[in-house]
Amino acid sequence: MQLYLPIADLPVNVFLVLAMGAAVGFVSGMFGIGGGFLMTPLLIFIGITPAVAVASVASHIAASSFSGALSYWRRRAIDPALASVLLCGGVTGTALGVWTFTQLRALGQLDLMIALSYVVLLTTVGSLMFSEGLRALMRTRSGAVPPRRTHNWIHGLPLKMRFKRSKIYLSVIPVAIVGIVIGFIGAIMGIGGGFILVPIMIYLLRVPTSTVIGTSMVLTLVTMLFATMLHAVTNHLVDAVLALILMVGGVTGAQFGARAGQKIRGEQLRLLLGLLILSVGVRFAIELVIRPEDLFTIRELGVTG
Repeated sequence: MQLYLPIADLPVNVFLVLAMGAAVGFVSGMFGIGGGFLMTPLLIFIGITPAVAVASVASHIAASSFSGALSYWRRRAIDPALASVLLCGGVTGTALGVWTFTQLRALGQLDLMIALSYVVLLTTVGSLMFSEGLRALMRTRSGAVPPRRTHNWIHGLPLKMRFKRSKIYLSVIPVAIVGIVIGFIGAIMGIGGGFILVPIMIYLLRVPTSTVIGTSMVLTLVTMLFATMLHAVTNHLVDAVLALILMVGGVTGAQFGARAGQKIRGEQLRLLLGLLILSVGVRFAIELVIRPEDLFTIRELGVTG
């Protein structure tokens, strides 16, 4: 069944978009990520301009994150204090990201910047996560003792705060900075940033995995809601029809994903997530090199050249 999208200015198959939303929602719930790194490229691949895809996907990410965060909140797997500090930086970074998004669009460089950012970010992060997950899985199977985590220079910074739920004593400075970076990237690329936030919190901030995913979803939920509102008011690029279809599928898929994620071991989750991120990055790079005219167009809504 075809449905016309008013802002995207093209007809789409409702069931296809609904299935995409459900699939990405499932991934979001399983890995504790927003899923935008997967949803935005998928929309671009079916013909939606990058600017509209980024702005509209933010609402889908927020819906999927709300569904998943609610599930983790019921299990007391969210650190409220840690989430609050992350949000202080996340809201600031989101506002800065939307402003940058608007400036790049005015200069006619937004589509190219989004495409290049996806290729670089996804291939880099995906490769690192896949290799680390593979090493962890091999250590587990061989019975080797994992290397003992030691504190790094980050844990020597001032303005420390005790995060009781996560049982860590950490400076709020790196936490707020991480929030700013995640919010900025999310606003420009249409991603929740969970696939970056989760490994940073685990390996740099030493946050236990028991609270990482749920806390990550809270940050994603608030920053993506804020990004949706800013994109709608400043750029008028949020396609409400597209966003609604994606949200319906995303909320449904996230509930099943959260349950599935509880049944998979941590190193297996990291390996699968790294492989997924790397695959999307490679696919995006292939499309950019082979068929750049299909990946993004010079014309954007409201801007003619």
